Parts: sequence; structure tokens; C-alpha cells
Amino acid sequence: MKVQKDNGKGVLLRSRENTRQVSCGGVKIGGGAPIPVQSMTNTFTEDVAATTAQIQALAAAGAEIVRCAVPTQEAAKALTDIRGRLEACGVPVPIVADIHFDYKLALAAIKAGADKIRVNPGNIGGAERLKAVADAAGAAGIPIRIGVNGGSIEQELKDLYSKRPAEALAESALKNIDIMRGFGFKDIVISIKSSDVIVNTEAHTLLSKQTDLPQHIGVTEAGIGVAAVVKSAIGIGSLLSLGIGDTMRVSITGDPVAEIAAARDILRAVNLLPGQITLISCPTCGRCRVDLAAICAEAAEALNELELLRVSGRPIVAALMGCAVNGPGEASHADVGVACGADGGVYFEKGVQVGSVGFDDIVTTLVQGVKRYLDD
Repeated sequence: MKVQKDNGKGVLLRSRENTRQVSCGGVKIGGGAPIPVQSMTNTFTEDVAATTAQIQALAAAGAEIVRCAVPTQEAAKALTDIRGRLEACGVPVPIVADIHFDYKLALAAIKAGADKIRVNPGNIGGAERLKAVADAAGAAGIPIRIGVNGGSIEQELKDLYSKRPAEALAESALKNIDIMRGFGFKDIVISIKSSDVIVNTEAHTLLSKQTDLPQHIGVTEAGIGVAAVVKSAIGIGSLLSLGIGDTMRVSITGDPVAEIAAARDILRAVNLLPGQITLISCPTCGRCRVDLAAICAEAAEALNELELLRVSGRPIVAALMGCAVNGPGEASHADVGVACGADGGVYFEKGVQVGSVGFDDIVTTLVQGVKRYLDD
């Protein structure tokens, strides 16, 4: 695998373009492809109607791949009906079957039409059973995601894990990669996750120097609400900034739809979201004479709808500023923006004042300005 030159701070930056590429139901992972956002349903997979509805909601929010737990044969068989319903309503989202402990569930999920299988070799029951899964996936032409975490680390690596967990996780991943390749299976996505951000970053960095396989990244057991978003943003964002990560999931306890918005925000922050539209705004101070937070919320909703329809194109930056002090000058890099005043605001493009706008037209004017840049 090729790596980029040292960044001057002793860190080797990985080249995302040089990872191997696999296809999950037509969605490309690795090889410089855009980074697909994933999530996982938390319905009972056997409940076809509920699971289909949640996948539809995730897809509408921007999920490109969805994983479903397959703890029973009934859950595996349900994947056929779920896929059929999704295709019937025009939402052909690739489905990943999440398998633990019983390799027969993986075989059933493959037969049911899963687009990818996620297995944890540490709990699947040995090399012979893993080979059966690899053979079936190879025959079906679908990839396998190898998942490694501290909870299922191999017995011979437990002592190392207690002392140097990142090293143990990377070593476990490489061991299992070798096993899969020994079966002649190559369409592998590798995942190593820790709830400790530092361990997580170190483990991925170690692994990226030793394999060109695409990596599924995230911070496991991140928690709830803002704390989970912050932890994920630091853990995932640091990896993306190093050129590590070919697909991703943000982990938040609760409604998985919230994971998608957080994932898109992380990708946008590091300029990796295709067709991104970024809204910037000032934190406000005593000079602000409008409810800028409310204006921003309205604008963000409208711009998000535009962004979801825009799959390519250069990044667009829109600005909403609380006063003239940090208006066109502070936000001169924005494509379009409004510096708000008590009765309206000043509309500007590229830092140049274009005209004035009434208070009730601030959001409409900003959105119209963005639309003029959509084809750039």
C-alpha cells in the first residue's frame, strides 16, 4: 500500500485513493470513492413492516447502506421481504446482515439476498465455519466486513490487549485478514472499533500502515445525545483527517436517524461530503438585534433539503452573520451571505455587498443565492 509523505509532524498520511475497492449492492467502498454513510436498524428484523419503515427513514436522511441484526433464522428470512418492499417503493438501499455466534445465520442471510455480511471471526466458531461463510459470500459475489473489538479478542491476544489494546486490535484484524485471504476471499472491509477515542485512533493508524483494505470507521458505544456526537466527531474526524476511513457509522443510543445527520456533519466539517452546502454563522454578541439562532435553524433545514438532492459539485458556503462587524468582511470566503440588522440585512456574495434584504426575506434570499451556485 502506498502512503503519502510525512506531514511534517511525524504522521504518515494515508491515501484513500489507494485502498482496495469493494461494492456493496452497487455502493462503492474504498478506492477513492465518496465515503458512504451507514447506520443500523434497531427494530426487530423479523418485523418486516417496522424494519422497512426505519430503513426508508434512514435513506431519506441520507443513509447509503443499512445494517440489520440477524439473531435468528426468522430474521434472516425476513431480509427477502424487506428487500422486496424497499425496491417496490424505490428505496433500494444495500442491506448488511449483522451476524454473531452462528455461521448458519450468515449462510441464510446470503441466501435471502443480503448485500454484505458482517461477521466477528472471534465469535463465529472457528476457521471451518468462517470458511463456509467466505465460500458462500464469494459465490454470491458480496463482500464481508470483518469486525474486531475488545469484547471478542482472541485468547492469545488478551494479555497484549490488557497492556497495549490498540496494538492487539490491529494484530487481531491482520490475523483475520490473513485467514480470509487464505480461503481465497478478497472482497473484505475491515472494522476495528473501541469506545476509547485514543485507542481507536491508534489502532486504525497501525492497521492502515499494514493493509490496503477499505476500513469501516466509527467509535463504538459512544453514548447518547451531544456527548455521543462530540466523541464520534473527534474519533471519526481525526481518522478522516489522516486519510483513514472508507465508510463510516456514527454510534448514538436511540433513534438511528440521528446518526445520519451527525455523520453528514462530520463529513462536511472535513470537506468530504459530496455536494456539500455549509452554513456558517457567528455565535452572536450584544450587537446582534435578531434571533439569529431561529433564522439559522430555518435556513439549515432548507439548505439540508437542497444538499440531499445534490450528489456532486463543488462545496458551497452560505453565511448568516449577526451584524455588520462580522458580516461581509468576516465571512468574505462565503459564496453567499446575509449580515443581519434590526430591520433586515445586507446581502453579499464573495464578500461584496450586492443589496439589502427585508427581515422576512433573509432565509429566502440566502437560499435563492445558494441555488445560483448549484451547477458550479
